Amino acid sequence: MVHQEQIHLSTNCHGDMHDITDKVNSIVKKSGIKTGMAHVFNIGSTASIGTIEFEPGLQRDLPEILNKLIPPSREYGHEQMWHDGNGHSHLQATWLGPSLTVPVKNGTLELGTWQQIFHLECDVKPRQRDIVVTIYGE
Repeated sequence: MVHQEQIHLSTNCHGDMHDITDKVNSIVKKSGIKTGMAHVFNIGSTASIGTIEFEPGLQRDLPEILNKLIPPSREYGHEQMWHDGNGHSHLQATWLGPSLTVPVKNGTLELGTWQQIFHLECDVKPRQRDIVVTIYGE
């Protein structure tokens, strides 16, 4: 069986992180699937999905380390082509990835105690984001 829904988010700007674990788990429960997989996919090329211990320190640390590793710059080829200030946003989102797959066990997400699903905005301006959640199994 397959069940699919979308989560809609409004983000503020680069570094805005949302805990979407409860929303994804709600979709899992609604699906009626007891054993399977939950696939979570961000539509768009300047945001990412992952897992983290969702606490204020890491909410600050992750965007900060991304900016150190892939800093804003006018030197990126994307910037030279489009001049939109978000070349680093595309690279950061690509590096982290747009999706995540989590096992479903006994009708719920199989996550560690300190493991939550996050959506991270990497773009430089507010966005309306759509996240597709597909649950498959039996």
